[in-house]
Amino acid sequence: IAVLIQLGGLGVMAFAVLALSALGHRIGLSHQMLLREDLNRTSIGDVVGLVRVIFLQVILFELVGTLLLAARWVPVQGWGDGLFNAAFHAISAFNNAGFSLFHGSLAQWAGDPVVNLTIPALYIAGGLGFAVVNELLARRSIRRLSLHTKLMLIGTIALNVWAVAAFAGLEWHNPETLGGLAHTGDRLWAAWFQGTTPRTAGFNTVDMGGITDASALMMISLMFIGGGSTSTAGGIKVTTFMVLIFATGAFLRRRHEPVAFGRTIGAEDVLKVLALTFIGLLAVMIGAFLLVATHNLPFLDIAFEAASAFGTVGLSRGVTPELNTFGEWVIMALMFLGRVGPLSVGFVLATPATRLLRYPRASVYLG
Repeated sequence: IAVLIQLGGLGVMAFAVLALSALGHRIGLSHQMLLREDLNRTSIGDVVGLVRVIFLQVILFELVGTLLLAARWVPVQGWGDGLFNAAFHAISAFNNAGFSLFHGSLAQWAGDPVVNLTIPALYIAGGLGFAVVNELLARRSIRRLSLHTKLMLIGTIALNVWAVAAFAGLEWHNPETLGGLAHTGDRLWAAWFQGTTPRTAGFNTVDMGGITDASALMMISLMFIGGGSTSTAGGIKVTTFMVLIFATGAFLRRRHEPVAFGRTIGAEDVLKVLALTFIGLLAVMIGAFLLVATHNLPFLDIAFEAASAFGTVGLSRGVTPELNTFGEWVIMALMFLGRVGPLSVGFVLATPATRLLRYPRASVYLG
């Protein structure tokens, strides 16, 4: 499972190129172009070198995470189990898998500072995306950062602050979640952890089945948004959500094109964002409909399950064991679509057509 998590987070394409390069095989132009698309690069300039940098980043983050977690778990579990659990959870966290080897995920470490800082640091770094981490390591001036990195940083910070504050406010007195923790410090740690983890990380330090309906609805929206492009996270991506906000702002201000941080966002990117969001919403709605139609389970739990699957999060309100075979296939299909990407699937299924004619404009009544 750890190997599969690593392959999925790094990307099968990137891992294959890295392996061929290490064996001395030359990477052809066609393969470099495929890798460029896989990494969302605008050019094929030294994409193989970029893969090596990404691989070093993965090793560095996961090694540091393993050492920090081992310092906490080895004294309790011994060298064998402590090191193994530390390495597994570091890989799972950085790749936003959310798999845990402990009963109840990380609930027994709800008030532990080391676990509550290390695990979120890993899945936030993995969720930012390799392109963002590269820029942050290479450039110190905020002004020199690309528009993508600026949108990712601002969007991630804003979503995390909102989620942590909202979860704390909604669950503070809930005896089944934060209210069941004895100390205020433990509640704050749990609110921080649980507010940041729905963005495709999948760990939990409180019982998901005990959260309020308002918290569940908030988490559904966070799981649908997900993390960053070229990252280990799923969802429609933070930059997609940010472009939607700027596009809406441009419409309200009667502007023809969205503008963010002194840069214009092209109409092609806006159309891509709209298509990505629509396909994602359609997938979650169809998945939830199929599950509701074939299971006698609460609707909110079903919607939570479908959004979690599409965002490749892994959080559940406890209904996963109650799914029948058809329901399991629906969840697997949503997870596959969320990991591969709705646009990637759309491009494969769509038939490109050469446009030979331009038709006259017509007015459509909207809103």
